[in-house]
Amino acid sequence: MDYSGLSTQEVQQLLKSTGSNEIPEKHETFFKKILQKFISPISLMLLTASFLSFITGKTFDCIFIIFMLILNISITIWQEGKADNAIRKLNEHLAQKTKVFRDKRWQTIDSRLLVPGDLIQLFAGEVIPSDGEIIESNHGSVNEASLTGESLPKDKKLHDKIYSGSFLVSGVVFAKVTATGKNTSFGKTLFSVERIRRESLLEKDILNISKFLTILSVVAVVILSLVFIMQKAPLLELLTLDLSLIIAGIPISLPTVMTLIIEFGVLNLAKKDVVVRRLSALEDLSNVDLLLTDKTGTLTQNKITIQSIRAYGNFTGNDVLTYAAMAASLDNNNPINQAILEKVQLQHLATPSFLKIDFIPADSDRKRSTLTIKDRNSKLVISSGAPQIIAGLCRMDKETEKCFSEEVEKLATEGFRAVAVAISSDESKENNMRLVGLLAMSDTLREDAKSVIQFLEENGINVAMVTGDNRAIAAQIAHQLLLDNKKIIIKEDLDKTGWDTLQASFYTQAGVFAQIMPEDKLKLVQKAKEFFTVAVNGDGVNDLPAVKAASVGMAVKNAVSVLKATADIVLLSSGISVICDAIIESRKIFERVYIYSLYRISESYRLIVTIAILGILYRVYPLTPLQIIMIALLNDIPIISLAFDKVKITTRPAKINVRSRFVLSSLYGTTGIANSLLLFFLIKNILHLDWGMIQTIYFLKLTVSGHMLIYVAHTKERWFKFLPSKEVIIATSLTQAVATIFALTGFLMPAPVPWQWIILVWIWAFFWMQISELMKDLQKVSSKSLSSIKKSGTPTVI
Repeated sequence: MDYSGLSTQEVQQLLKSTGSNEIPEKHETFFKKILQKFISPISLMLLTASFLSFITGKTFDCIFIIFMLILNISITIWQEGKADNAIRKLNEHLAQKTKVFRDKRWQTIDSRLLVPGDLIQLFAGEVIPSDGEIIESNHGSVNEASLTGESLPKDKKLHDKIYSGSFLVSGVVFAKVTATGKNTSFGKTLFSVERIRRESLLEKDILNISKFLTILSVVAVVILSLVFIMQKAPLLELLTLDLSLIIAGIPISLPTVMTLIIEFGVLNLAKKDVVVRRLSALEDLSNVDLLLTDKTGTLTQNKITIQSIRAYGNFTGNDVLTYAAMAASLDNNNPINQAILEKVQLQHLATPSFLKIDFIPADSDRKRSTLTIKDRNSKLVISSGAPQIIAGLCRMDKETEKCFSEEVEKLATEGFRAVAVAISSDESKENNMRLVGLLAMSDTLREDAKSVIQFLEENGINVAMVTGDNRAIAAQIAHQLLLDNKKIIIKEDLDKTGWDTLQASFYTQAGVFAQIMPEDKLKLVQKAKEFFTVAVNGDGVNDLPAVKAASVGMAVKNAVSVLKATADIVLLSSGISVICDAIIESRKIFERVYIYSLYRISESYRLIVTIAILGILYRVYPLTPLQIIMIALLNDIPIISLAFDKVKITTRPAKINVRSRFVLSSLYGTTGIANSLLLFFLIKNILHLDWGMIQTIYFLKLTVSGHMLIYVAHTKERWFKFLPSKEVIIATSLTQAVATIFALTGFLMPAPVPWQWIILVWIWAFFWMQISELMKDLQKVSSKSLSSIKKSGTPTVI
């Protein structure tokens, strides 16, 4: 077909008039971001507390609460802004490339530079970058599910329309661009890092904690309100106190901490060429305990080379290569076809010119390509593809058939992939074809493949390779990967066993699934998800259903564009060693969120229960409303810093042990309650200090000891053997210093406290910090006791 594309000059003029081929993102204005923070439930409660302080004559308290709220919101917006800017840069890594005919030659450009009038060539697996009209279709079919909801692909013929956002399922098409960017019919792009997350298991757990603490706060407030109403306390003052306690009990910084922990994990991975499209995928990745990995282009380099050529009958090696090259020239985006064309160049052969009548590109279902050409006064059909498929189309005598079968088997045991080539006249089409020969191809294993699989196995992740290759080739690769100590299972075995009967042990004992079709791979994933958190990686359009169905789907560097647009995680560097980085980072995220939840439960439990008990026993709040709010706001700064905390990760998939965490947080909280009540009894009932001093001392003690608990809770070791990151140390030191200065000077406090008492409070807090440290040992004893009870079963009564 004669193409007449645009020139560079024409393109530049069109870009000025139509703009780039992208949909302008709708960014929230700075004012809207601030407004959303101020109308959040927590902010509204703080503003209400400020208003109640104002109408009760505490003007300074009112102003200070608003000041602290603004400071908190400013820190949050600043940190989120940094993360947002970095994520926008990540989107640039996902820019799609498109083959376009310009200046009388084919070239590959950034899809954002397409303009109306451009001639483009699209291959199977590519996202359609713009609206267009088909000018030539080689059995092209398009999936428009993301646009119309129709799941079945539609065949596309001459003059049919194609739309931006859909993708080519099979075939090769040439199209003329008719609309770009915001002028497309649907104006939708698949390429972006998703800020809106689907709720992960870890996030659900944190939200459950938030609900629990909220209920605990409300129950405490209701009980205390009844007590103080009976005491005939002033209503406005009571409302202010109640509201302050709710603010202190509810995890105010939950959304900020969750966002920062996850997004900064994403940014750390971006430095290693890993793009996380679904942010919560990193949380799910920490729980992955089964990886079903693709072979070609994932474990192998996808740099295919032809090692040998075997001709049959009267054909020569050059004949085999020439016929294969004729079909390959029409689908040169395929690695196998690229290898064939490179071999032609190395052999200094010329691909003969021909008049194409029809061409069907290879796909995972047909496993062959079929080219029909005009040969002088007749037609010639050339088929090339999987040996077992081509053999079924050929007419061979028994000797040739035996020789062919043995040759294919021999190549497979040596780790070579074979491509067979056959021809026939048009009359017979693909029946009774003549076998031309075999091409033996090799795809070198990636240098890091073996070490990555070893790392994953050592870290509690079962690994199984899923491939369409036959058993012999799969066994050879498994041997190189040290997976040959596990079973090699082929499709026939799965059909005999029955999909419904598969159990978890079936996956843990399997090292390789061979001769697997795309629909089989999807079934493997769907069944595995009943027992495991499943990760799947791949590079081709045939991997798409399985990658979409997986708990975490990954696309490798050379993956087709639609797979990159669908996957949760995209690897942008060669090799798969970055999977190890992703696993490590995901487990860091889990540990940071776990530490946050452990600390948050302990601290809220301590504060709420302590105030409730003292309120019931002494008929008085031990803190002013302003002090309670200040404790909550001062807690936010070190809590936010936990997003940057250094952590030690486990060598097992991260699972939430709810019982263990509840026991440990209860022990920490109970220790805090005990020391708080003891201190209050000491300074009020024995030393009979002034009430204003009591409240100030109590404020300082709760702030200092609460932040010391971070050092204890952040590690399973002794706190002094594994200190937090410098960000956490600076944040806790700063807030403790502020609380100390307030107590010493009496600023915002009912009364100042002498420096001697300041020192005593610090010593008291540090002593009880060591008691909290001992709770780790008590929790371990408790866990061992529960385990032994479970193992021993029900005791016998004698």
